[in-house]
Amino acid sequence: MFCKILKSTLCIFFLMSCVALCADRNQVNLGCWDKAALAQIITTARHIDAPGNRIVAISRHFIDTPYVADTLIGDPQRAEELVINLAGFDCFTLIDVVEALRRASDLDDFPEQLKRVRYRGGKVTYESRRHFFSDWVDNDDAVVADVTALVGQDKAQIVAKQLNLKSDSTHWLPGIPVTRRKITSIPTIKIDMEVLSRLQLGDYVGIYSDHAGLDVSHIGLIVKGKNSIMLRHSSSRDKVKRVVDVDLLKYLQGKPGLVVYRAE
Repeated sequence: MFCKILKSTLCIFFLMSCVALCADRNQVNLGCWDKAALAQIITTARHIDAPGNRIVAISRHFIDTPYVADTLIGDPQRAEELVINLAGFDCFTLIDVVEALRRASDLDDFPEQLKRVRYRGGKVTYESRRHFFSDWVDNDDAVVADVTALVGQDKAQIVAKQLNLKSDSTHWLPGIPVTRRKITSIPTIKIDMEVLSRLQLGDYVGIYSDHAGLDVSHIGLIVKGKNSIMLRHSSSRDKVKRVVDVDLLKYLQGKPGLVVYRAE
């Protein structure tokens, strides 16, 4: 259950958890979570075989966690540090924490899995950080599989992008090279019930961006009910500013399309 209703007696483990998770060049902020609660999340999740079901179960614990931007540390001038921040998420840090928790064998393994999800080869450097959503499916070090074409089938489209290169020839991110990459997406106007039926619980989804140099503008994951398909995401909207579930189709209105990745 959400951390704010955990019994207050568990808070005595907070300092212990910081000692267990902190190491050189690590920054840890567990918020109101503690070692015992996090260990229980991982243990319980490991009994859920289907990756997507495990993702949904883990992410449920973070509903209502505040939206917080720019929590990662590192840039061309400042050495990268492994940030473990459960007190607040942006859309990207939410899903990389969830994916790392899904992969973790126990609490001690969680920081190592976060390194492997957030950084190519698990190397904690600014240059190795997966800055773009499509970095998750690039090369042999892929985090998940790109199933956009499988979900969209004949409705999917492919666009060649020069990631990180703006239309005015400047860069979105300093110190990161421009990468030519083909991005598959499903245009919103072509998303019908057939396409929606092929989405699975726990699919990681990105809102396709038609801006030069970007692959997506936002990221979340799929939660399916009997009569609903929801996007679970960390919302930056002024009246929300927290992790919430919203109707996927309503959220997609006025947006270019959808990119779909799947844990295997």
